[in-house]
Amino acid sequence: MAGPGTERSFIPVGIAVLTVSDTRTLADDKSGDTLVARIAEAGHRLVGRAIVPDDKERIRAQVEAWTLDDAVDVVITTGGTGFTGRDVTPEALEPLFEKRMDGFSEVFHRISYDKIGTATIQSRATGGVANATFIFVLPGSPGACKDAWDGILKAQLDYRHMPCNFVEIMPRLDEHLKRGGGSK
Repeated sequence: MAGPGTERSFIPVGIAVLTVSDTRTLADDKSGDTLVARIAEAGHRLVGRAIVPDDKERIRAQVEAWTLDDAVDVVITTGGTGFTGRDVTPEALEPLFEKRMDGFSEVFHRISYDKIGTATIQSRATGGVANATFIFVLPGSPGACKDAWDGILKAQLDYRHMPCNFVEIMPRLDEHLKRGGGSK
């Protein structure tokens, strides 16, 4: 597996973290704290953090607002990816996706399978792009957040990672808008 190349300089990106929960607060949001710590450790900028209840409209409104903010390059959500009646994060966010990232879910499940076995099928982790912003929808456990960050996002959000990474394509995510005369 390729790693950071020495010929490129690190480029920090702006990341917003959304915890979806009816019960958590900033004081006990272990999953959000896990992501915030890893974002800082990697050298990126935390540009937003919020907690919203398991409510489709509120989840979508917060994430959509961040995708329209030029300071936000990436949104990571944690929580609401299961199968219970209150788990609605994928339903809230997938309609925003201009492009779906099926590979994110597949790789996440592969990493998760190595740790928790078949229980990984109880997550509907997903990813996509909306308004030239990457969106990653993670389960609500700190372990799942660690797996996604350590196994996928840390490398893909590092411009030095070769042979390719998300940072190098960020300037081209809105090409379709530019051709049509719109912008982010």
